[in-house]
Amino acid sequence: MTAPPPSDEDDAASIAASRAEPERFAVIFDRHSEEIHRYVAWRLGAGTADDVVADTFLVAFRRRGDYDLDQTDARPWLYGIASNLIKDHRRAETRRHRMLARTPAAHATESFDERSTARIAAQSMQPRLRAVIAKLSAADRDLLLLIAWAELSYEQAAQALGVPVGTVRSRLHRIRKKVRRGLGGIDPTSMFEEAWA
Repeated sequence: MTAPPPSDEDDAASIAASRAEPERFAVIFDRHSEEIHRYVAWRLGAGTADDVVADTFLVAFRRRGDYDLDQTDARPWLYGIASNLIKDHRRAETRRHRMLARTPAAHATESFDERSTARIAAQSMQPRLRAVIAKLSAADRDLLLLIAWAELSYEQAAQALGVPVGTVRSRLHRIRKKVRRGLGGIDPTSMFEEAWA
């Protein structure tokens, strides 16, 4: 069992010790996580802060071998890592917003009444659809959800599952028949978007 670090040990000493005893890095987390969390929450909001702070300390742990041991206070290093992760998060968020802006609005030509009717119909079918999907094999369910819910192309689904595109096409055809039969002849493809919206 490892002896606890001295209470007066600086950050550099704790990081140096953690190179041989990884559990010693917990001291760095205990000392600085609340402060880093406040900073990230101020920049991105409380909802995102937990993930970014966790990533900050994960990156710091992985890079502890490169830490400059002449720096007795690890806070600037941790803030630098957190700031880079915040930038990455904001870039990803900007890309997501741009992609959504380029995506045509679903049902743009339908009236509000038509959209409302379609949503109500899909919601009423949701329990039945879930029951039919639950009866599929795990492999068939994965494929169907990758195509219908995650909106992957056949090629992307084939890559995700590690199978040829032809296999995706034939399995999907068979799966759609099963689902259609389970829904009493209703085309399942049209239901996914509304059922999970």
